[in-house]
Amino acid sequence: QVTLHAGAELDAQQVNQYNLTLWAACPGEEEVEERLFVQVMAGQVLRCDAPFASMGGDVVQVSADVTPRTPLYLVLPQPLGGLTVSGGCPGVPLPRLRNQDTPLMLTHRGLVLAPARGFNPSKDTQTFRLEIEVMDRHGHNCSGAVTVEVLPSRRPSVTFLESQREVTVPEGTRPLEVVTQVQASGDNVHYAILAPVAPALFTIDEMTGEIRNTRQLEVAHIHLLVQAYNALHPSDHDTMNLNITVQGTDQQAPSCVPAISVFQVPETVSPGSTLVTLRCTNPSGAEDCLRYALEGPPASLSHFHMEGPRLQVNTTLDYDSEAVAAVGFQLTATIVVTAGGQPPRSTRVPVLLTVTPVNEFTPTCPSGADFTVLETAAFGSIVGRVAGTDRDYPPDSLEYSLEGGTGPTQPFSIDIRTGEIRVVGPLDSQRYKSYRLTVRLTDTRNDLDPTNRLSRLCDVVVHLQAVLNQAPVCTPEVQELRIMAGLGGRQPVTRLACQGSPNGATLAYAITGGNEDGRFRLEGNNLFYLPDDLAEPRTFVLLVEVWGGSSASQPRTTVALVVHVTPQTTPMPPSSTTQQTTLQREPLVITRTEVMWNPPAWFVAVLTISSTLLLAILGCTARSLLCSGRCQGLMTALCSSHSNRDPSKLLVDKRAGAPPGAWVGAPQGLQHPLPSAQGQFDGRAQDPRTGRDYLFNSMTGARRWI
Repeated sequence: QVTLHAGAELDAQQVNQYNLTLWAACPGEEEVEERLFVQVMAGQVLRCDAPFASMGGDVVQVSADVTPRTPLYLVLPQPLGGLTVSGGCPGVPLPRLRNQDTPLMLTHRGLVLAPARGFNPSKDTQTFRLEIEVMDRHGHNCSGAVTVEVLPSRRPSVTFLESQREVTVPEGTRPLEVVTQVQASGDNVHYAILAPVAPALFTIDEMTGEIRNTRQLEVAHIHLLVQAYNALHPSDHDTMNLNITVQGTDQQAPSCVPAISVFQVPETVSPGSTLVTLRCTNPSGAEDCLRYALEGPPASLSHFHMEGPRLQVNTTLDYDSEAVAAVGFQLTATIVVTAGGQPPRSTRVPVLLTVTPVNEFTPTCPSGADFTVLETAAFGSIVGRVAGTDRDYPPDSLEYSLEGGTGPTQPFSIDIRTGEIRVVGPLDSQRYKSYRLTVRLTDTRNDLDPTNRLSRLCDVVVHLQAVLNQAPVCTPEVQELRIMAGLGGRQPVTRLACQGSPNGATLAYAITGGNEDGRFRLEGNNLFYLPDDLAEPRTFVLLVEVWGGSSASQPRTTVALVVHVTPQTTPMPPSSTTQQTTLQREPLVITRTEVMWNPPAWFVAVLTISSTLLLAILGCTARSLLCSGRCQGLMTALCSSHSNRDPSKLLVDKRAGAPPGAWVGAPQGLQHPLPSAQGQFDGRAQDPRTGRDYLFNSMTGARRWI
């Protein structure tokens, strides 16, 4: 029998005839040679898809949670002539894979299906390779491979919340009572009991997981194996063990009264005091077999102990301790009442104890409550803080008050919360060297009863610290003054502005230099000039000492006064010949320190504008007064020639060497406008000191500089 090689590809366009030589020999016979001619005819050829027929084959990726028998891959569409997918034997219609070690299925139409029970829900990727051969009715075939990669499912797997559970039910429970309920997480979760199958003592609700008994229960121990699974993917499942113990009626736990105990006791309750006495009964009737024990947090257990059924205080319940404060002043425990038998049965009674505060301790005064404050302390100055203490909880919760209140003899106040003492009045250092205060400390929030408060009186001494005498301060320390000597009584020169020490001592003033001829006199802080027959202008430099109090050892301040005295000048008759005399004056250098004031620009601008407007108004007013009466013509000429000058220049200047255009008053230096009746000048002369010409009125003595 001559067959075509499986991998051969015939092409009539390339080779249309093959000549084969065959040799055959039978045992004992001669060899026979024959020739076979195979002609290749052009016709329909079966070709498979390129990915399927490639060396590596086609690849399909599916999720592990696909539904069983889901189509995963189509090998080749079936033509009209019909295809058969076989395992390599031509003419055999049964579908068959070359490799049988796969759970996947292949139909006669070329469909690759998922396993009948679905894929295993593994966390790793699973790979299955299928080698498939395709043949048509003419015997044409092609082969290839498909690789199915099963990816882990992204949906949550079915999982029980607990792997094992112990359940106890009483004997004689009626049928169809809910014994317990199991729960599992996942999608489309259903429940089933896998074991035991018989006898069927329990049934489970497939949807809710409730387990019920099917008959009246007797004393026994039953083990159930419960399964939870995904209804759409049964391979996604989980199991748990359920142990059910049916107890007899004589195995019930003891019952106690009260079932829960809540107390509120003061912190002063004495150790050994009974908090509660339990009344417990044993269903078996043997009350003597009951045992009592305590369990709970160690911080609470140390405060209790059981004396039979009596719960008693073991140690002092100190509300003021840090240990009790750390648990919020509440102690918890559980009384365990156990009855004998197998197995032992127990009942638990929870206990909650709240400790309430009691005001036990009186506040304590601070040691050494002495403070020192300057006798010149201002209002509100802090003197010190009274730091009282109190051992009750909350610690140092005190209120402070001043016995006797605040007044002239006690110019202090105290803060009710902090105990801070402040100055609220003048300190009389002349009468008191120190003040003795009585401060009351009163505790707060230390007792359940807010009216139960304790207090203590504390002595506080405030010493006044004397301030050393300081030299008076005078403003300014150097003054330059100009006066015109007149006739008659004394002339005021200036008033000294000095400030003494804070104790308010009266200041004393004395001229210590520059007044050798006694032309000046001090009365208090007022300086006067005593007129005499001074012929020439003269400058006096006076030194004035200022001190406080009557003691000669007090610090002193010296004030320098530079006084320029100009004598009254007598008008000289006019002369055709004048002699100009220039007096040489010794230069006087004075060093003066002044405080500079640097106002903002906007303030300077506003002040300049306001001053300009004021001077303009004064100039107009002076012009209207000077141009009245008989001298209207002369004043008009003067106002015209001096219209651009500052109107303030029209005032009388008592200093020698006044600027041109200034009016000089009468010999006494009084400032008056020209009288309207005698408003003309009847002479002209030259000042012998300055050499300047001036006009004068021989009747009034008025003159005007030219």
